[in-house]
Amino acid sequence: MIEIGLAGWGDHNSLYTEPGSAKNKLVTYSNWFSCVEVDSTFYAIQPLRNMEKWTAETPPGFRFIVKAYQGMTGHTRGPAPEGQAADEMFAAFKASIAPMIEAGKLRAVLFQYPPWFDCTKSNVQELRETKARMEGIPCALEFRHQSWFEEGMAERTLDFMRSEGWYHTVCDEPQAGKGSVPIVEAAAANGMTMVRFHGRNVEGWHSAGQPNWREVRYLYNYNEAELAEWAERLKRLESMADAVSVIFNNNSGGHASANALEMMKQLGQTPPRGSFKIRRQPEQLELFTLTDEIIE
Repeated sequence: MIEIGLAGWGDHNSLYTEPGSAKNKLVTYSNWFSCVEVDSTFYAIQPLRNMEKWTAETPPGFRFIVKAYQGMTGHTRGPAPEGQAADEMFAAFKASIAPMIEAGKLRAVLFQYPPWFDCTKSNVQELRETKARMEGIPCALEFRHQSWFEEGMAERTLDFMRSEGWYHTVCDEPQAGKGSVPIVEAAAANGMTMVRFHGRNVEGWHSAGQPNWREVRYLYNYNEAELAEWAERLKRLESMADAVSVIFNNNSGGHASANALEMMKQLGQTPPRGSFKIRRQPEQLELFTLTDEIIE
């Protein structure tokens, strides 16, 4: 089973052009896609009321991929925020995702480690400790440092992930030195494999810390040939795991939703709403003539 979704649901304006569709974006989004990556959890452990609301607003078959809080992956560097001990931080995070777990809507928690998290014994031990703290909760692992998949290391890394029960995250991203990883077409733990599309903007990839990094880091529009190549790769990955969860994160220029829908077409899928047609908001002079169009 291959499921297609986006990173977040708030910024994909092309999905919310039908009358009333922007009033409750997650409800509208779930008519287009069957899964979503929750990124707000990276910046702050979310209040229980938010997680309960999002769980309730989505249909039974909908799945959430929840990004681990940045303090849990070392992005904050230094001591834990507000003096919070690691065990307390993990406990608070796990409590926040309980509604999704109870509803059967949590696909996985995504642990994306920073570019300076390289392949060392101490970092391997940190991964063991993290997985132990998340016992019983499905977890996907994404690296940003090339050392984990260098020649001679890729299979050892995957074997470690299998032994610890981590899901593998396959990334399509710029090949920009040590702070990026190649496409590693493989599965680790059998239950699920993640695929994340970050775009191929090499120059933008190095924009971290710059004022406009959000506008350029993921600025890329995949063409049909690139998506067709990936459709075949996704089919191969599907044979290795029970589920393949695909997330398009290339939204600096607003391309993620169109690329995701094109991927669905390449795979012979249709949105949960049953059609790619969208009824656009009428222009002032055409108030009584709504037209069905194909979203692009």
